[in-house]
Amino acid sequence: MKKLLLFSLLALAVAGCQVPDKKEPVKEIPKAEQKAAAKKAQTKKVQVKKTPAKKAKTLVFNDIQIIGKTNKSALSYKENEEMVFTFRVDWGKNKPGKYFLTYVRRGDDNKTFRGKVPADQLLTVKTKLDRPGFVSVNVFLIDAKGKTLKYQDYRKRLRSIAFFAGAGVKAETLKDCGEPKDFDAFWANQKKRLSQVPFKGKVDRKAVRRFKNGTVYAVSIPAPGPRPATGYMSIPKNAKAKSLPVRVMFIGYGTHKQMPLGSVNQKEIVFQLNAHGQKLGQNAAYYREFFKSIRTKKYNYAFDPEQNKNPETCFFNGMVMRILRTLEYVKTLPEWDGKNLIVSGGSQGGLQTMWAAALDQDVTVALPSITWCCDLAGTKKAKRIHGNWRIKYVPALDYFDPVFMAKRIKKAEVTITRAGLGDYTCPPSGLAISYNNLATPRKTIKWYQGSDHSFIPKKSEIVVWSTLFFR
Repeated sequence: MKKLLLFSLLALAVAGCQVPDKKEPVKEIPKAEQKAAAKKAQTKKVQVKKTPAKKAKTLVFNDIQIIGKTNKSALSYKENEEMVFTFRVDWGKNKPGKYFLTYVRRGDDNKTFRGKVPADQLLTVKTKLDRPGFVSVNVFLIDAKGKTLKYQDYRKRLRSIAFFAGAGVKAETLKDCGEPKDFDAFWANQKKRLSQVPFKGKVDRKAVRRFKNGTVYAVSIPAPGPRPATGYMSIPKNAKAKSLPVRVMFIGYGTHKQMPLGSVNQKEIVFQLNAHGQKLGQNAAYYREFFKSIRTKKYNYAFDPEQNKNPETCFFNGMVMRILRTLEYVKTLPEWDGKNLIVSGGSQGGLQTMWAAALDQDVTVALPSITWCCDLAGTKKAKRIHGNWRIKYVPALDYFDPVFMAKRIKKAEVTITRAGLGDYTCPPSGLAISYNNLATPRKTIKWYQGSDHSFIPKKSEIVVWSTLFFR
């Protein structure tokens, strides 16, 4: 018995258990608790990893499109004349399913209504406008749950299948809301600021790419304000003195690293200017910090209403200074023919194109497209409609508005290469006023039915206004 007791004590010690004091009674575990513990041990919960539910794959319909038209030419309506829009779906190789065409009508009369029909039917929208201006009818193809069907654009981004229709009433008579009285004096003072910052002999120009037919250079030019004018320039190989036109290209809104030009145009010198004056060829960390630095408070660049209250501190001011300085520089290139100076760009680039042509009378051709920031005052003063992505109007922005710049473009031939009748990032009313105000005798604008800021339908009406038809 003693041997058995000794063995039991040793076993407990090896197991690391505490031997109860002989004087203290051992506490008995109630039978109910013993049963519960035994049951728990037998039925240990197995941890099952939850597999996240797979997202339903978005169906892409690249061969489906909405075809829209009006009962007469989209820009030929009169006040209170009935406009009849009709829309149908071109299904391509797809079979019609349980889909719907949904629409919303808005207009410069600030009236809105909407509706929906099965997508296998013709959608007809009838409306009118009681004043000079525009009507917008946006149409989308949706499923039974209200989700828009998608297609993939040329950048492989998913976009809603849609048609952004529009029509105008006497758009050729639309007027601006009035310019600042000291508009010209203000810009004369800004040009004085420019002249006080010399650039000749101080331009940094480095070859960054060499092609068989020419070279691409990274260029930095001193300019007023916090940053220089920077961009990439290509010059054809063996270009002779005074032999080539110059094209200055402007970039749309964005915060991204500018990449060198990928080729050399054999027939012209090309300078692609970025809007911000950032250093070229830097690493990702530099650009991340740089683009943070040009924001103010919660606003992306150019959107801060406090900054925009003063035309001297407005973000656009520095952009204009860099443009004018770049134009001065390219005119010093020995290869420039001394005659042909072309400027071009879309959206924000279209805005810059208008600035360039208005403030430098040596510009001979201007090719703005879907020009941004036209008639900013029109929203507040004339109650014209616009989209969601728009700078809040303050009077100081009038000094940069293309509708007023247009009055100063007297020599260049101007072609507004695209104006979307459904584009309310750059509303058609602003584009119409910009065209109407152009002082040059050589001007053209191309209106695209069904087009918003980025989408151009495969099949739609194109209306062209031009003074060149009569020359």
